[in-house]
Amino acid sequence: MRIALDVMGGDHAPHEIIAGALKWSQTSDTKLILVGREDSIAKELQDKTYDNKKISIVPASQIMGMDESATALRTKKDSSIAVATRLVKEGEADAVVSCGSTGAQMAAAVFILGRLEHIERPPIVAAAPGVGGKICLLLDVGANVDCKPQQLLQFAALGRVYASIISGEDNPRVALLNNGEEESKGNSLSLEAHTLFRQQNNINFVGNIEGRDLFFGKADVVVCDGFTGNILLKSLEGMAMFLGKECFKEMGKLPIVFQQFDYSRVGGAPLLGVNGVSIVCHGSSKSEAVFNGIKIAEQCIARQMVSRQIQALNKMQ
Repeated sequence: MRIALDVMGGDHAPHEIIAGALKWSQTSDTKLILVGREDSIAKELQDKTYDNKKISIVPASQIMGMDESATALRTKKDSSIAVATRLVKEGEADAVVSCGSTGAQMAAAVFILGRLEHIERPPIVAAAPGVGGKICLLLDVGANVDCKPQQLLQFAALGRVYASIISGEDNPRVALLNNGEEESKGNSLSLEAHTLFRQQNNINFVGNIEGRDLFFGKADVVVCDGFTGNILLKSLEGMAMFLGKECFKEMGKLPIVFQQFDYSRVGGAPLLGVNGVSIVCHGSSKSEAVFNGIKIAEQCIARQMVSRQIQALNKMQ
């Protein structure tokens, strides 16, 4: 396997990105391609011990800032995220991993790798912790604020594939996020999507789910529009931060359960619905998160995520 790593993306680039890469190279035979400014990479690798058969460098002269919009990709064609994504497109790498601007990575994936057939808008997926150590996938969490019922159905098919990859579930259960479990609840999008989902034989639809049930194993994949998903995700992050601080005040330490909300333990998640493996990591990622992000990339490659998404989408047509 060959994984292209955007070493210039993220709040702690390139030091923490390269540190995570070197740590991974000690545990795997996967070849890592460090993409970025040669002088910065050389400085980080100086005096480091590593296998140069596993670590190579591809230069990229430009950097996409965390605050830059996706449109900046047009003028920064030699940015590290663009170059790394092109390596996947050209068959020089099997996946790309980045901690940089999500918008820029999404744009690079769509315009360089391209969308899968039958996919109108690729979604972003996030994992919510649940009872018994199981996770629940939530998508979309921000890529598409306005959605149509058919697009939510596409999200469901993509989410099921990824759920099976990371959990081993043969037939992941899909639910729609709603303000009630009843079929009659919800806005026009929810009602139309519910009718459409019920007509499908290939998504294991279990009905509506409320936000409070996200953690209790009622579904493996929960689908919503990106506007709703992003608000829910940020609310959960804020609640976890608040409760964590309050627990620390009272107990002097954080309960172990809060480790499940630690993004560094997850590492990252793939952009779904694009013709290649592109792993999005948190912008504040340090070496542990980068390490785990590379692990996700390996899983997606080994378990043929792209071809399995294509098969799932074809079954719905």
